[in-house]
Amino acid sequence: MNKNVRIAVSGKSGCGNTTVSKILAEQLGLRFINFTFRSLADEKGISLEEVLALAAKDDWWDKEVDRCQVELAMQDGGCVLGSRLAIWMLKEADLKVYLRAKPEVQARRIFQREGGSLEDIAAFTAERDRQDKERYLRIYGIDNDDYSFADIVIDTDTIDPIQIAELIKNDLKEKDLL
Repeated sequence: MNKNVRIAVSGKSGCGNTTVSKILAEQLGLRFINFTFRSLADEKGISLEEVLALAAKDDWWDKEVDRCQVELAMQDGGCVLGSRLAIWMLKEADLKVYLRAKPEVQARRIFQREGGSLEDIAAFTAERDRQDKERYLRIYGIDNDDYSFADIVIDTDTIDPIQIAELIKNDLKEKDLL
């Protein structure tokens, strides 16, 4: 196992990027990095919704999240970086993984994790994904619906996070990174 391997895992809300990244990091003995708007909200003592509203008006929020996660990922030793833009931001990643799921699957997973109203979560998630896409295009020129350059793209609708981690590890083996 290459203990200096850097793996970037991206996906939209509810696609499993955080869960899969955690599992993968644990199984491989690598650092897990997941610095997100949620992390920044916690750091600043405000709600995720407030951060999203601020980020819609001020690019500093996106740039700060992205700066922090890349800085953490570039520290000594390997890591698994899980975030919406990980595969775009961590250019040095040895493996870039994109996880995708149907919108109804995304909403159901978020509902199971956070509770609330499934209908409200579906609407919030769709709007958040729309705002994310708009911001990423404006700030970085990144179309997060174009992940064709990823080393591996996994549909997560019908497989669980352990199975997804296994698919990623198989790809690492094929590339002689594991």
